[in-house]
Amino acid sequence: MATRRGDEMLDTYLLTVLCLLVSERSVSRVALRLNQSQPTISVALRRLRDILGDPLLVREKGGMVPTERALSLVEHARGALNEIERMVTAPESFDPFTSRQVFRIGSPDYLAPDFMSSVATRLRREAPHAHLKVHALGPAFDFEQSLAEGELDVVIGNWPEPPDRMHLSMLLEDEIVCLVSANHPLAQKGMTLQDYQAAVHIVPLPYSMTQRGVIDSVLAAARIERDERVSVQSFNVAPYLLAGTDMVFTTSRHFATFYSKLLPLAIVEAPIKFPSMRFYQLWHERHHLSPAHRWLRRLLGDCGQQLGQQLGQGLGTATVAPDPGPGRSEG
Repeated sequence: MATRRGDEMLDTYLLTVLCLLVSERSVSRVALRLNQSQPTISVALRRLRDILGDPLLVREKGGMVPTERALSLVEHARGALNEIERMVTAPESFDPFTSRQVFRIGSPDYLAPDFMSSVATRLRREAPHAHLKVHALGPAFDFEQSLAEGELDVVIGNWPEPPDRMHLSMLLEDEIVCLVSANHPLAQKGMTLQDYQAAVHIVPLPYSMTQRGVIDSVLAAARIERDERVSVQSFNVAPYLLAGTDMVFTTSRHFATFYSKLLPLAIVEAPIKFPSMRFYQLWHERHHLSPAHRWLRRLLGDCGQQLGQQLGQGLGTATVAPDPGPGRSEG
């Protein structure tokens, strides 16, 4: 499908190139993404410049940057591509047992390893030929753009205010506790707010530029400062640093429970009234009606429910979260 301006045609290929040029800001990287030669993409860029009457990408000291017009056009281009895809794509059926689809999940490792283990087990049993790729999130990674462009299928988050532009479904609701060494003095006597503020803390590095986690949000609102002496990129590293030290790691109960069984650690009730930590999956409208994607979301939801049920049977207090309310989409 294409639209005409003068004697030139603006087709889906050029719209795709435009979107990738704005996000990648490099002709060579777009060529790699599309498995085409660099001269081919350069020709496409020249055609786009002629049709749209704008340079679209200009060279700056740090490399190529999109023009203001390119940035204003790219959302329209993405929307047009999504609508065209809906028009020309016949309703698909999905057979997980024969599918070779690649599923891409973006998530920090703040869910205990047994969650992703159950996801992999279910996937191997129900979709033995499918592929699973789990992407780490970081402060420089734009997960909303990756969802919008189809680079990720689902992002698992636990931010107090998830982006309202995305669909959302709850996986798990859990309480916040403190994890310490088994021989820590606070493991026996419990922890006061004064103890918490005086303690040395292990904290995770931020994994989003735009979102603040529930723990940091509560501490900031209450103007509670803590001695964040050790910062770690991976949540799963933190428990291994606690044993035999005086440090404290504030986390969800299900995460603490997993590692307290594995290492000489103890769980202490948090002295601060934290709200429940809610873990959910986010996805873009482009995947909302896809049968394969709905199957993936159900699988993730089942694994979250299973984890909540296990913890509800005497291992903790985590539960399956209730409906998140109006404005959110359950899948």
